Amino acid sequence: MNKWENNIRRVVPYVPGEQPVGDRLIKLNTNENPYPPAPGVLRALQEMDYHRFRKYPDPAASVLVESLAEYHQVGADQVFVGVGSDDVLAMAFLTFFNSGKPVLFPDVSYSFYKVWAELFGIPYETPALDGDFRICTEDYKRENGGVIFPNPNAPTGLFMPLDQVRKILDGNEDVIVIVDEAYIDFGGVSALELLSEYENLLVVRTFSKSRSMAGIRIGYGVGSPRLIRALNDVKYSYNSYTMNMPSLALGVAAVKDQAYFEATTGRIMATRQQAKVRLRELGFSFPDSMANFIFASHKRVFAEQIFEALKKEQIYVRYFKQPRLENHLRITIGTDEEMERLYKFLGEYLG
Repeated sequence: MNKWENNIRRVVPYVPGEQPVGDRLIKLNTNENPYPPAPGVLRALQEMDYHRFRKYPDPAASVLVESLAEYHQVGADQVFVGVGSDDVLAMAFLTFFNSGKPVLFPDVSYSFYKVWAELFGIPYETPALDGDFRICTEDYKRENGGVIFPNPNAPTGLFMPLDQVRKILDGNEDVIVIVDEAYIDFGGVSALELLSEYENLLVVRTFSKSRSMAGIRIGYGVGSPRLIRALNDVKYSYNSYTMNMPSLALGVAAVKDQAYFEATTGRIMATRQQAKVRLRELGFSFPDSMANFIFASHKRVFAEQIFEALKKEQIYVRYFKQPRLENHLRITIGTDEEMERLYKFLGEYLG
């Protein structure tokens, strides 16, 4: 090994879901929305003046920030936007988790949390979910350097009621608490309504799931002005121009079409409810998901076998080969037609 290699930062990276290509495939592995973005997004794209691309975008992303502030009925100084919620969360780790004490997040949770902690040299501990995959709020009352958890959780899909979220906040007045709400639009009540009570709360959302814009990369955080100001200070010290012009314009168009948003999320929730019935009939069990996926385990056939069999049929679901998860499949909710093809194959394969 060359001496200069000793100076290279070495991390175990986050492994994103597989991105297969093909005409017949059914992609139920990365929790994307099966429906297109709002019609206004297409109109905004068609009306875009490409001559403007020669100039830098607004570093404050004002047009999108103001649109989101109006949508959530908060001040513009309470909104921070980034290149997907992953960007927002990474900035939050870098900004808020600097005490030297361990950050707390569940052992079964979004696997990027561990990656960011190790990348930024942040100590962490992972309190275990209980036997039903639920967060134990008492585990978050120990001394710590911050708390983060998804709600609904991933990959389980379970939603933690706000009275339980409040218990975690009440036990952590001296640190930042981040609630990652990537899937909140598919069920549950947002922690946004707690912002007026807790200045140390940051709620993070994404356009990738409920707004069908995973390919555009828009995420945002909502919190007290002091938190948002700190996030912006770090952003401007790292990369001032995180949001490109198309993302800003298309993001605003997506926010404006509330009727389409409610229609598509409603369709996904209806399909999810039907999926629970059909998958139970096929011998699966799972937590009661409030997200756009189901975290399923079969009573007879091991998850990896089902995963490989589905893959041969060009039906892609997510399999996590790790402790506590290795006999589960995370199945994204697709269109009714896609789900019917899934049920048909599973019925034949499982006998």
